[in-house]
Amino acid sequence: MISLALVRMVAKHYNDIQITRILTRRPLDTLQDFPLSSVLTNSLNDLVDNSDLIIECSGDVCHGTEVIERAFAAGLKVITINAELQVTTGSYLAGQGFLTEGEGDQPGSLAALHEEALAMGFTPLVYGNMKGYLNHNPNAADMAYWAERQGTSIDQTISFTDGTKVQIEQVLVGNGLGATITQQGLQGLDSTELMATGNVLGKIADDHGHPIVDYIMPKGYSAGGVFVVGRHDEEQTKAIEYFKLGGGPYYTLLRPFHLCSLEVGKTLRRVINGGGVLLNNSTTPTLGVAAIAKHALKLGDKIVRGIGGYQLRGEAVLLERNPDHVPIGMLNNAVLRRAVEPGQILTFDDVEIPHSRALEIVLAQRQAQREFPSIIVPQAAEIRV
Repeated sequence: MISLALVRMVAKHYNDIQITRILTRRPLDTLQDFPLSSVLTNSLNDLVDNSDLIIECSGDVCHGTEVIERAFAAGLKVITINAELQVTTGSYLAGQGFLTEGEGDQPGSLAALHEEALAMGFTPLVYGNMKGYLNHNPNAADMAYWAERQGTSIDQTISFTDGTKVQIEQVLVGNGLGATITQQGLQGLDSTELMATGNVLGKIADDHGHPIVDYIMPKGYSAGGVFVVGRHDEEQTKAIEYFKLGGGPYYTLLRPFHLCSLEVGKTLRRVINGGGVLLNNSTTPTLGVAAIAKHALKLGDKIVRGIGGYQLRGEAVLLERNPDHVPIGMLNNAVLRRAVEPGQILTFDDVEIPHSRALEIVLAQRQAQREFPSIIVPQAAEIRV
């Protein structure tokens, strides 16, 4: 859905930019109705050889990693709309070439709001996401209904509903903007009034002594945006109160929408015009997304999907406290080596994971953490390409 809307938007509204190739893994003869079907290709080399910049939006960790490495080998810059990849292999990739998340999805929108807040003199304390509904263990019938109603895939609908998506998004924001979490899985406060909840979160961040990422569950108002809670100079208190942001010391800046593919063009313009990275997972992450068992799993069970499946959900964790967890983005088609209890965090000892370039990167990162705790991401020479 992201790629379709993005292609339509760029083709119609960006007359000075040409879409030269669109990489797909589907048979080309099944996509005759896709916009610009003449530039569709199944060849990664064809994509790279005919591009000046690549936008990666597959949502697939393993495939996306291969595409980005190939792009970097050709000296190309990459924009992603793939937070799942960012929190799994993105820190390694960020050290190898120009990689930025696009504005539009919540992480990119929060990063843009962060830049605006700084430009206005605010000191950000909280980077907040919003979630309208949460069910850690949804059933198949409900997910089929909502997927059809919303026009999303089943796995996307599950990941939105069980909270995995918001955990991934906030981990990316935390790593990219230097924020942390106050507890595993985030606070997820109920909220009937944004400014009041922002004040609570601002105090939590102050007490913690470090900027934080979190999300809220709005009741009675829209959950369609993102927000930043921050402080400002005391001499600006009266002016800010006049501007209807309250009397401080915490001020909540709301961006009441995020328009996904329609906003990626802003990041495209940013990169083409020589602007820097909007957001990536940083080369020194402190947060990860662990896989939590939704119910009891048996020896030999196959995990078809990690993100967006009925067996697991993701939770934000501190890397230093969970050095052996398996990133949930690595758990497609994995097989359990031993039984797992409900609520248990999966470790590498629990599962057999199919080989991939992404797995090589993740394992090399973990080895570097063990040998050099202050160094998160290994140099390129330490990993076979």
